[in-house]
Amino acid sequence: MAIMALKEQLDAFVKSMLAEGTLDQQFQQLQMLEDGSGFVAEVIKMFCDDSERMLNELTILLEQPVVDFPKVDGYVHQLKGSSSSIGAQKVTMACVQFRHFCDENNKEGCSRALSVVKHEFYQLQSKFHTMSQMENRILAYEGRTVNGM
Repeated sequence: MAIMALKEQLDAFVKSMLAEGTLDQQFQQLQMLEDGSGFVAEVIKMFCDDSERMLNELTILLEQPVVDFPKVDGYVHQLKGSSSSIGAQKVTMACVQFRHFCDENNKEGCSRALSVVKHEFYQLQSKFHTMSQMENRILAYEGRTVNGM
């Protein structure tokens, strides 16, 4: 009975992220690929690790006196693609805005856009962490190994 309540809680949490636009149907597609091996958790972990690396690179690039806008745009394009692939809708949309400022070679606009992307990413990362904790409790209840994110 308790395990069903945990699964319902996790399902409700994911549905709330879909309803608020944090995630989109692409994330639901990803979830359908889960086979009990922790595939989705691994994809989320890779996404978060790669995104953090790209955000750090973008921060460094935008702190330079002369900004290499094509390089910035390349990182933003990559971040947008990975966000879209995992269904991180708010991060994806923030990247779309960021790319507009790159196209205009607007350093100040890019800096503001980076702040928005970081905000959306770190909120999502926190929610993914909460999801991971819920999943780990379910796995522990089922007596299976606990994966880490």
